[in-house]
Amino acid sequence: MSRLKEYIYDEKNGLHYTLNGDYYIPDLKLLEEHRSIGKYGRMHQEYLREAHPDRLNTLILTGELWTYLADLNEQAQERLDTIMEQMKDAEGVTEELKRTRQMEWVQRCNNIHNRAKEIVLHEMIYL
Repeated sequence: MSRLKEYIYDEKNGLHYTLNGDYYIPDLKLLEEHRSIGKYGRMHQEYLREAHPDRLNTLILTGELWTYLADLNEQAQERLDTIMEQMKDAEGVTEELKRTRQMEWVQRCNNIHNRAKEIVLHEMIYL
């Protein structure tokens, strides 16, 4: 009986395999992603887990989940910042207001933040 090679390469699919018992197992390595998925990424991941488990599994199996969530988190944060700036401009929440009436400025900024966050959640996180 011939001894099987410990490692093989399949030119058809471009994968390397390692012998494990009687079977060759593909040597798969996921790309490393060093960005955080953040708050919005975690919220969307939970949404996918509950509402779209097939989509979540596809992202996991293709190794795209972490990058997808990190990208989404960055886009959601940028969108939140943009909406907040637009609302501040439209509603006259200025540095002058901050300097002269701090409590009113804080209240109005909190109100703007909460409304902007709801928009981002509706538009990007819970699709």
